[in-house]
Amino acid sequence: MIKEKNILIIGGTSGIGLALVELISATNNVFVASRSNDSIANLDVQHIPFDATTDILDVSLLPEHLDGFVYCPGSINLRPFRGLSAEAFEKDFQINVLGAVNSLKAVLGLLGASENPSVVFFSTVAVQTGMPFHSSVAASKGAIEGLVRSLAAEFAPKIRVNAIAPSLVNTPMASKFLNNETKMEKANERHPLGRIGSAKEIAQSTAFLLGEESSWMTGRVLQLDGGIGNLKT
Repeated sequence: MIKEKNILIIGGTSGIGLALVELISATNNVFVASRSNDSIANLDVQHIPFDATTDILDVSLLPEHLDGFVYCPGSINLRPFRGLSAEAFEKDFQINVLGAVNSLKAVLGLLGASENPSVVFFSTVAVQTGMPFHSSVAASKGAIEGLVRSLAAEFAPKIRVNAIAPSLVNTPMASKFLNNETKMEKANERHPLGRIGSAKEIAQSTAFLLGEESSWMTGRVLQLDGGIGNLKT
């Protein structure tokens, strides 16, 4: 089978990233840059050892062009503002924003060598809709949304840049908020559609943003949040 595109996924070994790898690796050349590769060892992908907060991405391990770039690392640091140190804000900004910026900078030339490259980032519903205890993550993800719009304008018409802003998704990163029936039930009830999201659902929308079906879309932040960001029931 001739594979369609060269896609680089930063942090594709857990949660949404892993679901995306599983979804697209059969039809695309997928490169996963992450700290470990245990969960993708049996998949047809190329792993690049990489820590987005400390490492410089080795582009010599990548092909001559990239058709897609997805940055998955993130944090869910939910605490009262009074209990958050400046260092906590800096740590969240490092993984959510600077890691994304540095990774994208490393491969910008490879994206520019493609005919219709697409970049996808992740935000959170808490940027659009104020939620208590989200100040740190909302601040850093708000920066991502600003970055998306700025880069989309700067890179047009060559490189498309979009983002997805989910609500709570059932992933290992969110497990401490969903680790018993009561927590799960309350999380489901907060969403107008009656449930939290799945990693596969977010991965499917990410694949859409990487594909030709979204070729006339850039600078957008897709709200994929079970209705919690816009509806009151």
